[in-house]
Amino acid sequence: MKLQSLLSDADKKTTRILAVSVDRAADLEKMSQKVLARAPGDLQFTLLSDPDHAVISRYGLLNMEAAQKGRFLPHPTTYVIDRHGIVRWKFTEVNYKIRPTNEMVLEALRQAQ
Repeated sequence: MKLQSLLSDADKKTTRILAVSVDRAADLEKMSQKVLARAPGDLQFTLLSDPDHAVISRYGLLNMEAAQKGRFLPHPTTYVIDRHGIVRWKFTEVNYKIRPTNEMVLEALRQAQ
């Protein structure tokens, strides 16, 4: 189930979901169009491009093992940041297959309010 669909109407007005990728903006746009062509309205978050991995590196999320092979990929990470810019919750996992559950993120959002 999509996280955006779990938010209350009030939360949807104050909560933004962003994704940061090393893909170039043009590639993200192509991917977004493919997703939307298959499932209109499915892409319910903003994709941000970080092809030089400046943000990913600054936050210590760069997968160094992959970087040594020329693949500049981040470790999957989820942040909950309050309206003052303070990180209230962070989930980082080295194994890209392990992600936080929607329930974990929703609870972190509740705690941050």
